[in-house]
Amino acid sequence: MTAMATATESRRRLRSKVLTYLAMSLLALVFLFPLVFMFVSSLKPDSQILRDIGSPAAFLPVGDISLDNYFGVFDRVPVAQFLFNSVLVTVLTVGLGLVVNSMAGFALSRLEWKGRVVVLAVVIATLIVPFETIAVPMVYWVNQLPTLVLEGGMLKYDFGWLNTYEVQIVPFIANAFSIFLFAQYFSTIPKSLDEAARIDGASWFAIYRRIIVPLSGPAFATVAILTFLPAWNQYLWPLMVVQREELRPVMVGMQYFFQLNTAWGEVMAYTSLITIPVLIVFLVFQRAFVSSIAASGVKG
Repeated sequence: MTAMATATESRRRLRSKVLTYLAMSLLALVFLFPLVFMFVSSLKPDSQILRDIGSPAAFLPVGDISLDNYFGVFDRVPVAQFLFNSVLVTVLTVGLGLVVNSMAGFALSRLEWKGRVVVLAVVIATLIVPFETIAVPMVYWVNQLPTLVLEGGMLKYDFGWLNTYEVQIVPFIANAFSIFLFAQYFSTIPKSLDEAARIDGASWFAIYRRIIVPLSGPAFATVAILTFLPAWNQYLWPLMVVQREELRPVMVGMQYFFQLNTAWGEVMAYTSLITIPVLIVFLVFQRAFVSSIAASGVKG
């Protein structure tokens, strides 16, 4: 009886596992359909894209397949320049954001100082303010900031950050949600490590750099992803503050394809090109992302 019960239990677990993986696979396919449609449509001419909509052929690379849409994209817009701008802005925003936000999170979670809870509450409260409500005031203030410009081989002092890389990077370095996430994750690390390091004569910055940062890889990976996505997808802000084509990011370049006649095949090709970096970043950091969400979501 024991052997039979064990065999029955094993079959039940196997059946449950198969059903779970089947359900997860079907759900993954549902989420993959838009991406599959985008990549497949980027290989088809506009007439075939419209003809295939509403049938399974819309998700299959059948018919007149070619790379003409991708060549058309490079002929219509300076894709390489747009990609360079977005990569530069995103890398600097993510890199500087990790440093600034992690140090702020460290101060709010590890240091004892008066008003710490109030400051953290104010930081969290800023999350409810929509960006659209402060966009116009931000345009005014960034246009009043001092800057150095190169004219005739000489540096000159001027005002206004419009049409610069700085205006696309600096306002988004500090992020309330990133600070909160770091503070939550850092609070799960035993404070006895800080006390031991302080006894050995370590400064707070040394504790941050040598103890907290090495133990917080998942949190840094999560914040990197959550910072990367909005930085890469910026549209409204660059549209307001950048008029020079050579400084525009990839999302602003999307409007080039909706002038006069819309070329849907080229639209799909362009969106495929700018989606690939996002997929690469997520695939590289997905394990750390899941680990950090699990650790930050159930502790603290």
